[in-house]
Amino acid sequence: MKNIILLGLLIIASGAFAQQERKYIRQGNRAYNKAIIDSATVDTTMYQNAEVDYRKAIETDPNNWDALYNLGNSLFKQGKFEEATRQFQAVAGMDNDDKNDLALAFHNLGNSFLKTNKLQEAIEAYKDALRNNPSDMETKYNLAWAQDKLKNQEQQEQQNQDQDQNQDDQEKKDQEQKQDQQNQDQQKQEEQKQQQQQQKEQEQEQQQQSEENKNQISKEDAMRILEALQNDEKQVQEKVQKQKVQAKKKTIEKDW
Repeated sequence: MKNIILLGLLIIASGAFAQQERKYIRQGNRAYNKAIIDSATVDTTMYQNAEVDYRKAIETDPNNWDALYNLGNSLFKQGKFEEATRQFQAVAGMDNDDKNDLALAFHNLGNSFLKTNKLQEAIEAYKDALRNNPSDMETKYNLAWAQDKLKNQEQQEQQNQDQDQNQDDQEKKDQEQKQDQQNQDQQKQEEQKQQQQQQKEQEQEQQQQSEENKNQISKEDAMRILEALQNDEKQVQEKVQKQKVQAKKKTIEKDW
């Protein structure tokens, strides 16, 4: 008898929780829809109110698919794209026999990835959405747009890499030319130093030769000097000879 009563109480409690949970979801939906109706401005306050109600519903039932999915939408509308991404990832990973629901979850997951510029992840999410609902034209459009944007981004990155490479090549070429010019200038300076040294040595050699020439007499001068010396010597010899003759004469006369 006690078991029956307890079972009855559990059923009643479960029904109460379900009613409370649906109440929060309905309140969240009203706030969410009210925010959407005013298209002129983004009513962040209403989306925040919706978020609060969806979180209350999740506290009541952490596995409530609708509450989790709607929470992701309210976060997305507030610009909380990272949080929305995590929410849609959680929802997309839950068991759900309704393929349209899964397609919506993956579609919105793709949108969240797009907002954070994660293009490859967005493309994969859109593909998962189409696997569950192949006829969804909006998902097809978003997929094509994401693929085109990724292609353009990759092309731009390639162009940037090419430009960087060209710039690196040009800088390397400029550096090599600069180094070559420095080497040429250095070589030219060395050659100029060698020329100056050679010129200096030649000037010193010429100066030394000039000094030696000053200290030397010409051949003609040497011949004249030699002739003069020979003449002087001849004169001296003649004088000496004459003196000897005269002395001999004097001696003879005395003896006599």
